[in-house]
Amino acid sequence: MGNVVVIGSQWGDEGKGKIVDWLSERADVVVRFQGGHNAGHTLVIDGTVYKLSLLPSGIVRGGKTSVIGNGVVIDPWALLSEMDTLRGQDVEITPETLQIAANATLIMPYHRELDALREDASKGVKIGTTRRGIGPAYEDKVGRRAVRVCDLHSRELVEARLEVALTHHNALRRGLGEAEINGKEIADDLMQLADKILPYVTNVWSTLEKAEESDQRILFEGAQGALLDVDHGTYPFVTSSNTIAGQAAGGSGMGPASLDYVLGITKAYTTRVGSGPFPTEQENEIGQYLGEKGHEFGTVTGRSRRCGWFDAVLVRQTLAISGVTGIALTKLDVLDGLEELKVCVGYKHKGEVIDYLPYGMEDQANVEPVYETLEGWSESTFGARSWADLPATAVKYIRRIEELIGVPVAMLSTSPERDDTILVRDPFKD
Repeated sequence: MGNVVVIGSQWGDEGKGKIVDWLSERADVVVRFQGGHNAGHTLVIDGTVYKLSLLPSGIVRGGKTSVIGNGVVIDPWALLSEMDTLRGQDVEITPETLQIAANATLIMPYHRELDALREDASKGVKIGTTRRGIGPAYEDKVGRRAVRVCDLHSRELVEARLEVALTHHNALRRGLGEAEINGKEIADDLMQLADKILPYVTNVWSTLEKAEESDQRILFEGAQGALLDVDHGTYPFVTSSNTIAGQAAGGSGMGPASLDYVLGITKAYTTRVGSGPFPTEQENEIGQYLGEKGHEFGTVTGRSRRCGWFDAVLVRQTLAISGVTGIALTKLDVLDGLEELKVCVGYKHKGEVIDYLPYGMEDQANVEPVYETLEGWSESTFGARSWADLPATAVKYIRRIEELIGVPVAMLSTSPERDDTILVRDPFKD
């Protein structure tokens, strides 16, 4: 049995929720390894809709162990609220079904406030943050002034860690003309919820080690997409963590040799939320068609997503960086009814055609897509469960994408329903 890492190969919102749920039924352990509650997964199970932000997708399935790894930044108030919501949907959450890394970083109220203050104060480029405190929390982690989950065992330690953090944050707040923060009040609030969180806290690296020793299947669930990676994405319009597959090891405490198969979730067209470069964006009737038919609104923010043609250059680049074994192609049915489809196969840049997205911010903004035009199809692919159910031109579209990105399609999703999936290769077995 192998362990599988699932990542998004574009800017997120590729439909990871359904695929992760499909895989989590076959897994024994499901692990979140980066990000925070700025990421959203929507699951539809037997007609019931579950919206998750922090909790791994395996939590809604009985008999699984769900793990929040050390690479995740955790807003404890948001976590408890999400747990309460799921319990209201008859989901059982116990220390046996949920484990939280003791060394994960906590998001504090001052992180959320700073996130919003800086975005509002920016006179230049706005990143498009979700204002959930994710970036400031990661900054404190790297700056070694974070409050971590394990600190909740001791009020004395919480106060000491807050003193270190607030020396920094209150200086920032004074510079922004904001009132300073009282650490005692935050400590009071944290200690009130500590007893609700601590039963779930453990050394998750040990849990994963034992799971592998007992030949259990482990699914690593990534949030957002590879193009939002803080190093490899469209910087500075990125998230504050590494979203590529390699982070599954560092963000969970499991060695990279244990990551057997990397599945890249890939939408059959391209979308993006917020600011930043988007070479194939269609600010026209095509973009509107894709957005409306694809119901392109953010799970967490509700913001409309920008829409455009499939960008094979970007996907090939992210798949190579993450060492992706196969892709799950999603939302093919959204393309039904279009007479012709375009796929980006290169960029015009400074008088030449290149096959990669440069890292420079100005260069990224100025590339022009080079398109290849493919025949569309009028028949419906919605709900297809075998290759025989697909129009011949839809199959040609899929095969051409495989050629351009250099990675085979392992799974094909044709609707939000989990069973509307064509399985080519089982990631847990291949």
